[in-house]
Amino acid sequence: MSGLIRLEIDGHSPTPEELYFPALVNYGHLSAMQVRAGRVQGLDLHLSRLASASLALFDTPLDPAHTRSLLRHAVRDVPDAAVRVNVYQPTPDGPLSVLVAVRAPVHPSPTPLRLMSVPYQRPVAHVKHLGGFGQIYWGRAAVQHGFDDALLTGPDGEIVEAAVHNIAFFDGTHVVWPDAPALPGITMQLLEPLLPSSRIPVTLADLPSYRAAFVTNSIGVVAVTAVDEHTFDVDPALMATVTGALSSVPWDEL
Repeated sequence: MSGLIRLEIDGHSPTPEELYFPALVNYGHLSAMQVRAGRVQGLDLHLSRLASASLALFDTPLDPAHTRSLLRHAVRDVPDAAVRVNVYQPTPDGPLSVLVAVRAPVHPSPTPLRLMSVPYQRPVAHVKHLGGFGQIYWGRAAVQHGFDDALLTGPDGEIVEAAVHNIAFFDGTHVVWPDAPALPGITMQLLEPLLPSSRIPVTLADLPSYRAAFVTNSIGVVAVTAVDEHTFDVDPALMATVTGALSSVPWDEL
């Protein structure tokens, strides 16, 4: 894991035996966030996501206050970081374990992205689950074909999400989020009520109807300049509005 600063399981450095299960069994869920000065944007949304996914996957509650304390402990002397929280169940019907990985902070790409559409949709798309083989496979394929990442699509070219981002399109008035089974990313959830937004189905054939596009994830917001052979101009006013809206979201103390 690039730039790894610290790895803790349930608040302590793991033994080799404790790493066997998460290394060998790829079943669980996660949330990823950026920490700046010991603060996180949308912290309550991250904690809620982890709690609800624990019930969905394991029928076992995960106390948000406990998760927050584990986060606080892991970044205790690291004010700026990229943090990933994995939740899994080492023994059937047993307690949940929380793995917190702390890495060097990550910043949005300084250049716009070019996306290659691929025929793939994540299973159980509403959960940010472990086991992203398909996303990684298609993301690598996109890079091998000269793109930056993959754009996941369903039947008839329905646009769903990018491999590690939500995607939005701009029609000149509204920001349009594809209405398809996808992960509701935290940054998307923070931005949607702050922008003139709507959710409607979007297909590859619809791309000429939009004047700009951008992607969002826990790292930030980046413009999109191409999907396959279709190109978009970067809209400076749109990007200023979107990044300004995200900047207005308060950072919550861990």
